[in-house]
Amino acid sequence: MASSMRSLFSDHNRYVESFRRFLNSSTEHQCMQEFMDKKLPGIIARIGDRKSEIKILSIGGGAELVAKTSNLENIKFAWHKETSSEYQNRIIEKKEFQKWDFIHMIQMLYYVKDIPATLKFFHTLLATNAKMLIILVSGVSGWDKLWKKYGSRLPQDDLCQYVTSSDLTQMLDKLGIKYECYDLLSTMDISDCFIDGNENGELLCDFLTETCNFNTTAPPDLKAEIMKDLQESEFSVKKEGKVLFNNSLSFIVVET
Repeated sequence: MASSMRSLFSDHNRYVESFRRFLNSSTEHQCMQEFMDKKLPGIIARIGDRKSEIKILSIGGGAELVAKTSNLENIKFAWHKETSSEYQNRIIEKKEFQKWDFIHMIQMLYYVKDIPATLKFFHTLLATNAKMLIILVSGVSGWDKLWKKYGSRLPQDDLCQYVTSSDLTQMLDKLGIKYECYDLLSTMDISDCFIDGNENGELLCDFLTETCNFNTTAPPDLKAEIMKDLQESEFSVKKEGKVLFNNSLSFIVVET
């Protein structure tokens, strides 16, 4: 790895902008919405049986959308700006083991250092008939291939680790935790990545490789290999003149 390559997370502003470009170029949110609309209601139907209130724990969800949502007069929120590890330590220290009817972890397990311990802990907080929803990239996505093939040659950061649904289901199996896994197709238009000097493409390349200024700092051989692979069928599909990276998501529903 060239010494000039550095993690995208080392430049907060560039990371935020590259993430914004990713959202604009992908069907990530549409994919999540499809699951919420079509699959989730049936999955969580029994959670509220004979209960006057439903307790939901959102990890990594943030408060922004709630602030913009109407008709929430009868819903109470308590916000804690802390990592899942900090929350876990606080709960253990204060012995406040509250049970939850629904826990969701959306695209956040990449930022947890000890994933099996985190899964085990939050599973103990599920009430009777409760569910835990975990969303992360699928083991059949292009991310899985990209990380496995090139992860060791890209700058890694303590803030983030490469993990897909394939890794997660193996962890759950070892823990003896029951779950169901649903995969939904999502794509990311990376066509601009193959246009020299295209700002959107350069930011998308940064996001894909988690490397700050990948196009100008990566060794030429590494850049050539990755750019070639990104156009291969195991990573992307070509449709109507566009290169669509496989951004498929897995929705893992954990049982009590």
